[in-house]
Amino acid sequence: MSPSLASLIATGFLLGWSVAWPPGPINAEIARRCGSGRFGAGLAVLAGASSADALWAVAVALGVGFLFTAPAARAGMGALSIALLLALGFLFLRGAWRALRETPAPAGTPAHGSDSTRGFGLGAAMALTSPWNVAFWLAAMGRPELTGARAGALLVMAAAVIAGALTWGVIWAVANALLHRTLEGRMKRAWTIFVDLATGLLMLYFAVGSAERLLAS
Repeated sequence: MSPSLASLIATGFLLGWSVAWPPGPINAEIARRCGSGRFGAGLAVLAGASSADALWAVAVALGVGFLFTAPAARAGMGALSIALLLALGFLFLRGAWRALRETPAPAGTPAHGSDSTRGFGLGAAMALTSPWNVAFWLAAMGRPELTGARAGALLVMAAAVIAGALTWGVIWAVANALLHRTLEGRMKRAWTIFVDLATGLLMLYFAVGSAERLLAS
């Protein structure tokens, strides 16, 4: 018996929420941007990651996702993902160091209007290059109750998963933005430097973790 529309939406939403809230590179970058007064840029990262997730969802629903599970494809995507995480870790640590040494302006202060555009691209790149993202979508869309389901039902499920992840992302972004607004003066600058430093270290941690999983697979 095929699952009902309400069941697909509820299951997908809860699945999206549960997979989005644990710490990860995208959550870390959203927190870094929103925590330094760049709420729009943080939402741009979320939008980029969600758009990439939508692409993976459609690919899996249409049966194309399996092409990316081949060892060579997983290794290539894993290498790109690790390289991106290492580059981000270096840039954030350098930003924290410069802000600590130099001065008055916090490291997270936006320099110009393209910050949101870059944030969208970064979020999309992190989601697209993660081989674990493909594995997640294959697992989500390959659930027993979806066996034999039409593409339409799979896309409804995918939309619900993305909605759940987006809901968590917006709450996370707002929470970090509100925290930034409650700080003043030196505390605000110190917090911005701390967030850049913590995010840089987290990116390096995620890169090492990804490398270990890639080598073990």
